[in-house]
Amino acid sequence: MRIAVVGVGAIGGYVGIRLALAGEDVTFIARGANLQALRSNGLRLVGADGREESVPQVNATSDYAEAGPQDLVILAMKAHQVAAVAADVPKLFGPDTVVVPMQNGIPYWYFHRHGGALAGTQVKSVDPTGVIGANVPGERVIGCVVYPATELLSHGVVKHVEGTRFPVGELDGITTERVTRVADSLTRAGLKSPVLEDIRAEIWLKLWGNMTFNPISALSRATLAGICQYPPTRELAAAMMTEAQTIAHKLGITFRVPLEKRIAGAEKVGHHKTSMLQDVEAGRDLEIDALLGAVVELARLTDTATPHLDTVYALTRLLARNLQESRVSG
Repeated sequence: MRIAVVGVGAIGGYVGIRLALAGEDVTFIARGANLQALRSNGLRLVGADGREESVPQVNATSDYAEAGPQDLVILAMKAHQVAAVAADVPKLFGPDTVVVPMQNGIPYWYFHRHGGALAGTQVKSVDPTGVIGANVPGERVIGCVVYPATELLSHGVVKHVEGTRFPVGELDGITTERVTRVADSLTRAGLKSPVLEDIRAEIWLKLWGNMTFNPISALSRATLAGICQYPPTRELAAAMMTEAQTIAHKLGITFRVPLEKRIAGAEKVGHHKTSMLQDVEAGRDLEIDALLGAVVELARLTDTATPHLDTVYALTRLLARNLQESRVSG
């Protein structure tokens, strides 16, 4: 397959090098220092066991038109970064190109082929102007949930911490030839990519932890284990997750894992810094709206009271504003 990976950070670099090592025709869309590093040194992957693999020469460009039509486009940047590239993504499209967004949180396409009273509703928290949906229509999208933990050590150098699961699924739950082809490609690359009949339920399961532990860690500077082993923050996490579960149930979602087991799973990861805490420490913009703002938006759409989610959302937004002001003044 001809595959374009847009955004070569921790997840894009990890998936991209795995696909390249498996022999796929991968083009990396990057810019600035990241692009220069890819052109000069290729990609290097540091495994959880310390073993290193590399692709010394990769196809890398900042020009979407130069890359040309692809069979598969992987959008591997964070949710708040997608709108900035949305208008260029169609330059990668051929008649049958499929797009796999690899963002955490509630996706912009959530209500596409959803059914029910909210079918077709725009999720304004993640696509306020509609530019993403207009350029990357839901008909091209295959849903995906990203489970691996990875870190970008430097431009073109990715560390794999743990996990290899990238479940995928059509938005209407049908197992099609194209979703099978995508899953097979990821599987050949050494990743676990089951095809799911309800990709939204899997999104909620992953989001259940992300919308809770990411903002709590950003506010407290605590690791996953630190949050779960301190009774007040463990109780806060449980309260937030209970509110989210109520929203999800109203949208027809059933969680296949009990709440306490989900918290225990986060605790088992250990003293790992969440991606939002890493962003705080690195001075990057925070991924708030897809992880928490969209959940609050869905709470309003489903007439659900969410006092804990609302409070943590307000505090995290204030943190993000203060960090941004500090960068500007600094």
